[in-house]
Amino acid sequence: MSKADAVAVILTVAVTLYAVFGGADFGAGMWDLLAPLKTGRADARPRITLADRARAQIDHSIGPVWEANHVWLIFVLVVLWTAFPTAFSAIMTTVYIPLALAALGIVLRGSGFAFRHALPGPVRKPATRVFGVSSLLTPFFMGTVVGAVASGEVPAGGGGDPTASWTGTLPLVTGAMFVAVAAYLAAMFLVRDAGASGDEELQRYFARRAVASAIVGGAAALGGILALHADARFVYDGLVGPGLPLVILSGVCGAGALALLVWSLHSGFTPLRNFLLRAGAVGAVVAVIWGWFTAQHPYLLPESLTIDEAAGATATLTEVIVVFGVAAVTCVPALILLYVLAQRDALE
Repeated sequence: MSKADAVAVILTVAVTLYAVFGGADFGAGMWDLLAPLKTGRADARPRITLADRARAQIDHSIGPVWEANHVWLIFVLVVLWTAFPTAFSAIMTTVYIPLALAALGIVLRGSGFAFRHALPGPVRKPATRVFGVSSLLTPFFMGTVVGAVASGEVPAGGGGDPTASWTGTLPLVTGAMFVAVAAYLAAMFLVRDAGASGDEELQRYFARRAVASAIVGGAAALGGILALHADARFVYDGLVGPGLPLVILSGVCGAGALALLVWSLHSGFTPLRNFLLRAGAVGAVVAVIWGWFTAQHPYLLPESLTIDEAAGATATLTEVIVVFGVAAVTCVPALILLYVLAQRDALE
């Protein structure tokens, strides 16, 4: 394995971590958006509804870790910029519109989440809507960027069409798939968290939404396969070739998690089942991401720019590998501790 390939693996690891943790974060915001905002009756005696409890559970689940999840996005951008500057330049000079909209969504999402807690008066309702809408739009625009790259709309020299590059069938379907996957991950995570809080009704509330998002996500994935066949044949051939074992693994994990979820809805949830649900959901997402990268190897930009061609100076690649090693033994344990403490409600 060359140094460029090693850094590409590091980049894939960071993308995977952001897809799982950041995706669940965005998905929680979507479920927050879909929970009705009306919390009481007109007789001045407000009652706590299931939607109120769902929103409170979402705040409780993502509050300690929502900012930490963006560490992975920053890491992806820095590695891409320093280790593969040609690819970074090509992407940034072609699909800058969806990237800018995704970045705007991240800013508005954070602002909405903060303001609805800091200013609980008349600002709370619009801030909540901003938080929810931006949680939906950001993964969608990120998905259109991935779809544009896969379909070959990002030329190696950069300066591609800033509008047509990301508004084709494959980018739009990929954006929809990102939204569905984020909602699915969040619902699976929240099933466990609601159970840990002792609210069985809320646990079933999120479980039903996990089933619905799994079905929608499966339909979006099927649409994505058809779009890949039509618009990104190289990636499609890679998925049914070298990436096929990972695609099959993703399907097995997803189907297994869905079956266990439906069974648990009828027979009850247990800590072991909650763990297996999360493991299956995460496994399905991780496998498909690695299958995608396997399918387009050795290219960063399919059929136009290989990993070796995009790689920066050898000294830069060495420094990236060293920095990743340092981060792995310093920052990663701290993040793991954060997640563990958050799961144990030790940060209250």
